[in-house]
Amino acid sequence: MADAGGILVVCATPIGNLGDVTLRVLDALRAADVIAAEDTRVTRKLLSRYEIHTPLEAYHEHNRAAKTPELVSRIERGERIALVSDAGTPGISDPGEHLVDACLDAGLRVDVLPGPSAIVTALVASGLPTGAFYFGGFLPRKTGERERAIALLSALDATLVFYESPGRTAATLTSLAGAFAGRRAAVARELTKLHEEVARGEIGQLADDFAARELKGEVVVLIGPPVASAQLTLDEDVVRERVRDAMTAGVSRRDAVRDVAAELGLPRNEVYRLALE
Repeated sequence: MADAGGILVVCATPIGNLGDVTLRVLDALRAADVIAAEDTRVTRKLLSRYEIHTPLEAYHEHNRAAKTPELVSRIERGERIALVSDAGTPGISDPGEHLVDACLDAGLRVDVLPGPSAIVTALVASGLPTGAFYFGGFLPRKTGERERAIALLSALDATLVFYESPGRTAATLTSLAGAFAGRRAAVARELTKLHEEVARGEIGQLADDFAARELKGEVVVLIGPPVASAQLTLDEDVVRERVRDAMTAGVSRRDAVRDVAAELGLPRNEVYRLALE
């Protein structure tokens, strides 16, 4: 039976600005027997800022298979372990979810302390609808897999939110522009930091704007919900004619659909349907 004193405390840490940490999290980090950190170098900066001297141990994707049962065993013996990720709330697109699941499966106490989240910060800053949203984490790296994953979300009536690395942002925006031409979108990066940027606009325009840029820092990409079919006011014959003209000029059907959807500000799936008729 687990010691009553053992606990895993999930601590949300700043996503950039070190001032964005709660008093409860600071107390939890001080009270812990050890802090399990995704990157000890990053966490050490936070601890140094607030003069916290709790021991640090690495817990990340490459050691979690061996480290998870060890940490669970220590909590069972009564240790108080604080879990932190590189930034934001552990368990969201990081290995922390595995430790939380393992502790819950073992019947151990898990306490989650709320705090910063890049998802919510970017969503509100984007200006896109917030009533319903879908978080897709990181999209697949391979182009084909990424485009298939995106296609499955094309009809979802919600704002779509994705994490992305700076080096893959341009490729991801290109894929999104192909599937969601005409939709409002936003790219948020360096949130809460000195060079914070939230770029807003039509997804195709954003893809063009970021195509040649070298970015730093983690990125959040957001796509607005689809335009309602009732908003399509153009004559369907006009859409078909535009697609036919493009294909007659030697453009593939796929590229013709993409270009016409972007030109007319229509959902790509609607243009594709008309192109097949």
